[in-house]
Amino acid sequence: MKKSDAQKTGKLYLPGEEIDIAKGDIFKGWNDGENSPKSTSRSRIFLGVAGFVLVYSIVAMRLLDVCVLSNWNDITPFENSQISKTIHRADIVDRNGTIVATSLPTQDLDANAKKILKPKATTLKLIEIFPDLQNRFDDTYKKLKSGRGYYTIKRNLTPNQQSKIMAIGNPGLEFRDDEKRVYPHKNLVGHIIGTVDVDNNGTSGLELGLNSRITSSDIPVRLSIDIGVQDTVRNILRKYQKKFSAVAATAILMNANTAEIVAMVSLPDFDPNDIKDANATFNQATTRIYEPGSVLKVFNTAMALDSGKVKINEVFDTVNPLKIKSRIIKEFHGQGRPLNVKEILVHSSNVGSARMALQAGFAEQYNFLKRLKMLETIKMELVETAKPLVMKEQKWKSDASAVATIGYGYGLAVSPLHIAAGLAAIVNGGIYNTPTVLSGKYSPDNSVRVMSDNTSKQMRKLLRAVVTEGSGRNANVLGYEVGGKTGTANKQDEHGHYIAKHVRTTFASAFPMSNPRYVLVVMLDDPKSLKETFGHTEAGWNAVPAAGEIIAAVAPQLGVPANSDLEEKISQKIIEASFER
Repeated sequence: MKKSDAQKTGKLYLPGEEIDIAKGDIFKGWNDGENSPKSTSRSRIFLGVAGFVLVYSIVAMRLLDVCVLSNWNDITPFENSQISKTIHRADIVDRNGTIVATSLPTQDLDANAKKILKPKATTLKLIEIFPDLQNRFDDTYKKLKSGRGYYTIKRNLTPNQQSKIMAIGNPGLEFRDDEKRVYPHKNLVGHIIGTVDVDNNGTSGLELGLNSRITSSDIPVRLSIDIGVQDTVRNILRKYQKKFSAVAATAILMNANTAEIVAMVSLPDFDPNDIKDANATFNQATTRIYEPGSVLKVFNTAMALDSGKVKINEVFDTVNPLKIKSRIIKEFHGQGRPLNVKEILVHSSNVGSARMALQAGFAEQYNFLKRLKMLETIKMELVETAKPLVMKEQKWKSDASAVATIGYGYGLAVSPLHIAAGLAAIVNGGIYNTPTVLSGKYSPDNSVRVMSDNTSKQMRKLLRAVVTEGSGRNANVLGYEVGGKTGTANKQDEHGHYIAKHVRTTFASAFPMSNPRYVLVVMLDDPKSLKETFGHTEAGWNAVPAAGEIIAAVAPQLGVPANSDLEEKISQKIIEASFER
């Protein structure tokens, strides 16, 4: 402050000291007259402030209209058909935590038709980036030039596509956050996991069966499937499908005591990331309904023994054909002598099995198969499960030939899943558990006893004998005490007529039979004969060796110890017995 100023006020101010100004002095002179300089300046300032307020108000209103009101009005009429919200889905992992299905963030391309510049030129540029839009040129162009509405142009853009779209510089082309379902293992678990649509809604497999669970929680769904074992089973099954030129094949590996499915393969299969063949989505394991042939003799034998009406050492006439009205049942490979129960199963006697079924009777047969869920759809997490084909109860009851026919493998069509679940109950002590592909779902409270423990013990010995003495020899893997039963049945055409030389072969097995831990069912659809099979297409030549190779490979993966000592003792006893003779 100047010295003269201090003198005028009568006060001396030091450097840095605050200067007191009278409040009245601030506006002093502003009202000195209408034409005074001070009055003019004040008017100009007020006008300037008012102008700024007006301009910013206009800008704010325009932003509100463009960003909020405009978009809201555009989206409302089309929200159901043009823009849909993508659903978030939880991960799916195998029993060891390996991810088999997950969702990744991605970008979609939407068009705000109200802001699109040069619709035709924009459509042509979009076709350069997305050639598949060429077939939808008219539709795309019509939407872009409509002047209203939001439209999804393309989903799940690549970074390169995003870059090209930004280079177009059209304000009406907008990006939207989205999620894409990804399946890292591709074909390996396609039939189990299933698929989703463009909005992430489940459409098949677990994605559909567990859709509510997957979309309502971020906690991963843990499967009972072991991805490593699944890979082993698939590779071996593909090898045998190719070797025998089979049109399809399937394999189910199940825990015998809990019915948890460890591996389930259906061939041909598909990549859920990119489905190219719709026919490949058919699940042979759960949806293929067919007559399994002699595999049904396992259930027939267990039924007859458990009824108490047939004894284990009982002998039946298998020399003479069995005549029931106009139907005659003959042997495929007769032994030329009467056979006991064990021999009937080992040699797969049609006549012997039919006679056992008739001796037990309709009621025992019907109720036993019903307890094993062989007459109904298996209800599990997969929606693709088929209902067995069987005649109506009253007709079945009144037709003795139906009882006999089912006894040796025809007249009842089931899925490989039915066979696996039923066989598990037969070998595990007589307890039925509903199959599942989820880890930890098993509960003893849901288990149902379907036969006596004694019957189960008898059946384990008989099934083991089929492998050591009968048609299952090619699956006799050293150390794993494999037991099982083969089945070969003619396929039917669309008119229900059996086709000569076209069969489905099945081997239903379990291991180790001294304490069953796993059940394995292998089915080949229409395998062809080879020079090395001497023209044969029966299960013992194709399904059995396939199962044997699978068991030899997966048993170590599953931690099943090889009981070599037991096998060596059995071999030693055979050698000693030969010397004694």
